[in-house]
Amino acid sequence: MLYPLVCLGNPLLDLQVDVDADYLAKYDLKADDAILADEKHLPIYNEALNNKSLKLVAGGAAQNAARGAQYILPPKSVVYFGSVGKDVYAKQLNDANEQYGLRTEYQIQEDHATGKCAALITGHHRSLVTDLAAANHFKAAHLQKPENWALVEQAKYFYIGGFHLTVSPEAIELLGKHAAENNKVFSLNFSAPFIPQFFKDPLDRSLPYVDYVIANESEAAAYAESHDLADIKDDLVAIAKAVAKLPKANSKRLRVVTFTHGTEPTVTVTYNAEADSFDVKEYPVRPLQEGAVVDTNGAGDAFAAGFLASLVEEKSLEESVKVGQWAASLSIQQVGPTFPFPKQTYSA
Repeated sequence: MLYPLVCLGNPLLDLQVDVDADYLAKYDLKADDAILADEKHLPIYNEALNNKSLKLVAGGAAQNAARGAQYILPPKSVVYFGSVGKDVYAKQLNDANEQYGLRTEYQIQEDHATGKCAALITGHHRSLVTDLAAANHFKAAHLQKPENWALVEQAKYFYIGGFHLTVSPEAIELLGKHAAENNKVFSLNFSAPFIPQFFKDPLDRSLPYVDYVIANESEAAAYAESHDLADIKDDLVAIAKAVAKLPKANSKRLRVVTFTHGTEPTVTVTYNAEADSFDVKEYPVRPLQEGAVVDTNGAGDAFAAGFLASLVEEKSLEESVKVGQWAASLSIQQVGPTFPFPKQTYSA
């Protein structure tokens, strides 16, 4: 089967630079956070372009995950939708995706530049500042074009980057309804703490369609605080149970919530509505040799890539988590959200 996995998100060119804590403080930024740029942040992009440490890397959370999943899966397995400008930055994204064999079906914006993300690296931490630009103008109608909807109809798995909730909730609901009505697998990543904080309503409207929820510990805590669950904001299992038990459009599939937690164990909670019971598991992360970490930008996307690829290959939840952890460990030994060539394959 061609292109079993469809991904939707915000394609961005990452401007990755090394900075210090004072630089983050200058712009009121936090390590290991992700925000949309305000006007006060706009000088960062020119400063990044003039920074000697600058590395240009194809980015955008869901695009990173799509590229990583295609790295693991057989050729012609993954297609990615998003919106870009008609410029050299879009070409750089396409070139990077082609290296992995990822098929892109971009909506092209004549009047907006391709979006960019300043990935500000302090040691092993990153702070992401995004100017969505063209990515902010994606329309659900692009998915409904006959040639694109044919790709949607033949796919069996869908992955949404939570950042897209700021752009086109309509497109997410369109894919979610299709997946639920046709018993296909629908997955969504919270992506950043500000998504459950400031885009609570579109997130809540999308969650009934979601079979697999992926997030990290800070995103889980942000969800708890924005949903009157502040008393459990430090309890990943309790938050996962609350999310797993939310109403679900497709009752034929159990909902699985997966929370990563840096070097702490990955938590999964599966909810069986019929039995009103939870299956809770914890999976220790793969240890790395000291000094092996190059940078952690895109580690969560790499985990999602391995996890998604394993779902497509119909592996167990346990193996899906372990492949996700392997993919993350592979990526953090590279510069930015990338994977090594020649290709490596998973081994337990």
